[in-house]
Parts: sequence; C-alpha cells; structure tokens
Amino acid sequence: MAAVKTMDDLFLYMLKDVYYAEKLILRSMPKMIKQTQTPELKQAFEKHREETEGQVERLEKVFEECEAPARAVRCEAMDGIIAEAKEMMEEVEDGHVRDAAILAAAQSVEHYEISRYGTLIAWAQQLGMKNAVKLLQQTLEEEKKTDKLLSELALRSVNQSAAE
Repeated sequence: MAAVKTMDDLFLYMLKDVYYAEKLILRSMPKMIKQTQTPELKQAFEKHREETEGQVERLEKVFEECEAPARAVRCEAMDGIIAEAKEMMEEVEDGHVRDAAILAAAQSVEHYEISRYGTLIAWAQQLGMKNAVKLLQQTLEEEKKTDKLLSELALRSVNQSAAE
C-alpha cells in the first residue's frame, strides 16, 4: 500500500482499487458469458458488461476530478473472487449447476462493489467532491440493480434448474 497520510490519499487509493476491480471484471466477463447456458443469465451478464464499461469511464472522470492519472492498484479481494469463479467454471461439469456457481460468483462481485462504492461515496461527500458523489452514486445504483436482477434469476430459474 502506498503512503496514505490524508483522507484524500485514502480516497484515491480506494479509487485505484475499485478501478482495478472493474477492469478485471471486464476482462473476465466474456468467459463467464461464454460458459453460461441460461439465456436470461447470459443476457444479464452481457448488459452488465456494457454497464461496466460505462462504470470504468465514470471512474476515469473521478480520477480527473482528483487531478490524478487513472491507475489501478491490485485488488486482492477481486483477484480471489475471480479466481474462485474461474475454478468453478472449470470444475463444475453440469451446465445448470455451473450457471448457479457463476451466478453466485457474480453476486460476490456485486456485493464487493456495492461495499466499495458506498464507502467511496461517503468519503467523497466528506471531501466535498460533489461531482464524484454523483458519478459514484450512479454506479452504485447500477450495481444494486444488477444484484437484484441476479437474485431474481437465481430464485426464479437458475437455482431450480441446478437442483433438478
């Protein structure tokens, strides 16, 4: 971890962490989409991939507001979540069960992001960064909406198909 002495430093460090996470998610999503056999789940992942591209762009605008280059710092938590998802995709043979596993991993990603964006918003408010709050809030709402959709898909069809 770089030297963090001020709240501004801490905000920037967390911003770099979530930037890394979003870019890693973008790189990982095509494989998740390819491995998914449930059409609704595949569609949800494709839509969220597009949203994630916009989220990365918003993060870059926040970096600009901080007058800092858009650089990532390794996010060990997201590395672990993605590694676990890859392992499940490789190990689970049944397509329906694999979809349930991929969906669970995707929700772990969403929950991590919801936590991080909530923290960044609170810090941005404290630091008087009104535009950053607005940009981060937009992303937080997308993450919550995606999490809700994934929960509905799990309960409505994916988990049921996996259990049959």
